[in-house]
Amino acid sequence: MQNYNWKGVDLNLLVSFQALYQTHSVSEAAKRCYVSQSAMSHSLQRLRVLFDDLLFQRVASSMQPTQRAHNISSYIDQILATIQHDLLKEKPFSAQEFDGVWRIGLTDYAEQLFAAPIYDCLNQRSAQSQVSFIHVDRSNYTRVAKEQQLDLIIGSITDLNSEFTSEHLYQEEHVCLYDPVKLVFQNPMTLEEFVQVEHALVSPDGALATAVDNKLNKLGQKRRVAASSRNFLTVQRLVIGRKMICIVPKRSVSNTLLSCVKPPVDVPNFDIELIYYKSQENSPKSTWLREQIAAVIHTVAQ
Repeated sequence: MQNYNWKGVDLNLLVSFQALYQTHSVSEAAKRCYVSQSAMSHSLQRLRVLFDDLLFQRVASSMQPTQRAHNISSYIDQILATIQHDLLKEKPFSAQEFDGVWRIGLTDYAEQLFAAPIYDCLNQRSAQSQVSFIHVDRSNYTRVAKEQQLDLIIGSITDLNSEFTSEHLYQEEHVCLYDPVKLVFQNPMTLEEFVQVEHALVSPDGALATAVDNKLNKLGQKRRVAASSRNFLTVQRLVIGRKMICIVPKRSVSNTLLSCVKPPVDVPNFDIELIYYKSQENSPKSTWLREQIAAVIHTVAQ
């Protein structure tokens, strides 16, 4: 296959063959293919060279197929039908019939909030399919998307690679979380209260400082970060039963035993995006999935 010389193979020749075979006439075949009679005669000559056979012989006023032409006609019909219906025309996507795997990339935040409702939605609307939730973050999403063939990604990822595009879902704000049994704060919390207790930190890369610490330094203040984790649930568990606070996204707060107040330092909001390859933008399958997930997230995030 790799060594075959395709130079003389032209899809238009197969179209010309089909027209000649069905009309038994060079002039009628030319009309059907919207070319001149001389162009059709030239195509016939090329076909004869390609197949090493006369293919069509003039008998009276008709171009009669040779045995070789009869033998290959059904194959050519099948090839052209496949190209027309399977290659050039994309089949409608049916979620009910889809029995493949949805591969969805989620940041830790997004997985905590949306994995379960996304599964319920896809299980209901695409019951034969399976769902694979795959962890991504800002540093690895391009590699993971390629290796795992992700359908889409949900999370806060800025400075997108040029291969991707995104759809804005909503904006998230931060709160300061604490155990009201162990700590009591004014509302709003003062800066002095904020720096006097230990902090747990959500840190995707394991760092023990964030932009908050830079802002505190400019104010002549410093906090003590006692622990960090990339997992939001881990950080929330650390706060329970301890004189410790943490700054987390408001919607990630899942423990009803904890209380929250607005941080006394400015912590910028962040955008949650639906991210996918630009090449998938007009794919019926991708479009359907994005619509379902966007609806789920808008409902959950209200």
